Amino acid sequence: MRVVIQRVTDAQVLVNDTIKGQINTGILLLLGFEEADDLNDIKWMASKIVNLRIFDDEKGVMNLSVNDIGGGILVVSQFTLHALTKKGNRPSYIKAAPPAQARSLYNTFVEHLENLTEHKVETGDFGAMMAVKLTNSGPVTILIDTKNKA
Repeated sequence: MRVVIQRVTDAQVLVNDTIKGQINTGILLLLGFEEADDLNDIKWMASKIVNLRIFDDEKGVMNLSVNDIGGGILVVSQFTLHALTKKGNRPSYIKAAPPAQARSLYNTFVEHLENLTEHKVETGDFGAMMAVKLTNSGPVTILIDTKNKA
């Protein structure tokens, strides 16, 4: 399971020019699953994300989590995070979870995030062609892979 975390002042995802999900200050998550991912990966990642201290405290030090600031969370599925690019110029996605498995993992992940926060988690539309708009704050962008926890 891979995630790109972006601290944002605002973000939205559109499907067919219609806003599907949007947040103000918070985090945008681009999320991809591979076949080996399971519930343990979801629980670990969800907890890591809501507790990650990437927002400034009163001294300007990144010491607060998205929960601490009451920020929003927008989750967008992105299987291309598992692209293999070692051979040739066309990425291979053989490590990405098949759509049915990925959809189930995605929905479970969103549920776990919602259980760890005080408000609804915004989402894109799984499997759809989406346009993502954001204002990255900092910029702060962090990559996490559950297969590299140590």
